Amino acid sequence: MSVKKIVPCLDFKDGRVVKGVNFVNLKDAGDPVENAMVYEKEGADELAFLDIAASVEKRKTMVESARRVAEKINIPFTVGGGISAIEDIENLLKAGCAKVSINTAAVKNPQFVKEASARFGKERIVAAIDVKRNHDNWEVYINGGQEPTGLEAVKWAREIESLGAGEILLTSMDRDGTKDGYDIEITRKVAEAVNIPVTASGGCGKLEDFYLALTEGKAQTALAASVFHFREFSVKRVKEYLRDKGVDVRI
Repeated sequence: MSVKKIVPCLDFKDGRVVKGVNFVNLKDAGDPVENAMVYEKEGADELAFLDIAASVEKRKTMVESARRVAEKINIPFTVGGGISAIEDIENLLKAGCAKVSINTAAVKNPQFVKEASARFGKERIVAAIDVKRNHDNWEVYINGGQEPTGLEAVKWAREIESLGAGEILLTSMDRDGTKDGYDIEITRKVAEAVNIPVTASGGCGKLEDFYLALTEGKAQTALAASVFHFREFSVKRVKEYLRDKGVDVRI
């Protein structure tokens, strides 16, 4: 069994970390650099920084924020939000991030993913897929969860893998911020459909949720935000719990 990862996610807007419920009603959760330093110290495997309003506001992800974080931490981190050109990726990688996360631009121009993967390597390209349940299927949403696309999530996951994405960051909009647990069903469906690592995102509220995502959900990585930002438990506590349950994690 491969080593599983725990990744705190820092959604940011206007230079601050924020967290909401179902992608709305955002609350301030602190400074991104300060949060990043805490999570590294606690043993986070990686970090994710998502500029959640970049695509909606039709602007670029803040490269300077990525540079500030890179100056203070040594673990890999992913940046996403508003990335729509090769130059965007180049600037972020130069600023110090390890990977970029692409969602809206991938749906609007799938060849962009292919081009980016060929240019920078698939290991640097993460496909972010935000989904909402629609009866027995899950629909892909873009523009910060505001725009439905008509794409079915599992089919899109397969396509984005074929285009060269090296990972999938799968977020359940229905569960986001609710603390009702990850959507295990869609996480497992996507994980079984592709041959690249899948990160479960959206809904984590208790320690067992991490375990279920990584075992029943077959995710490689479990991502969480509010439970870490508001210090309900630490990354270290999560990893100790998982280790005691027989999950292979780095402590």
